Parts: sequence; structure tokens; C-alpha cells
Amino acid sequence: MPAMHYRVRWPDATESDCYSPSLVIEDYLTVGAEYSPDEFLKRVRAATAIANDRVREKFGFACSRASDQLIDTEARMARYAGAVEQRVRVLAFERA
Repeated sequence: MPAMHYRVRWPDATESDCYSPSLVIEDYLTVGAEYSPDEFLKRVRAATAIANDRVREKFGFACSRASDQLIDTEARMARYAGAVEQRVRVLAFERA
């Protein structure tokens, strides 16, 4: 199953490489786009659910790495919940 790394710049200007076990993340995020924290989290949750379903279908269990990534993203976004002036920018996609 093809995996994807995606690089984001958080509202505090730090950058991180994130992980998706499926290319479906490209359907939910766009390189160069900026999202409010709430919108970014909504999109990442939806993509992670689909990706985990695909992994579960193929291997019989969800991807723990994707689940861990979602937990990390949720913790980061909790700092900015409701802050519409803050933005998360998608910098790049890289197929693993």
C-alpha cells in the first residue's frame, strides 16, 4: 500500500513531516493551501479514517502509525481550536 509523507507549517511557524498510510491524503489536502486549524483537523481526520479502513481491509488491522499521527495532530490543533486567524499550510507531499 503506498504511503505518503506530507510537510506542514503549523500556526506557530514550526514545520513537521506527517504520515498517511494511503495516498488519500492528497484528496483532502492541497500543497500550498492554508487551512484554519479546525478545517485542517477535520480534513486529516477524514483522510485518516479512510486510510485506516484501507489498511484494515488489506491487513486486518488499522495502521498504528497513522493513529499516532492523528493523536499528535489533534494535540497540536487543540492549542488553536476556534482560532480562524491562525493557519496551517501544507508545504509538500512525498510518496514513501
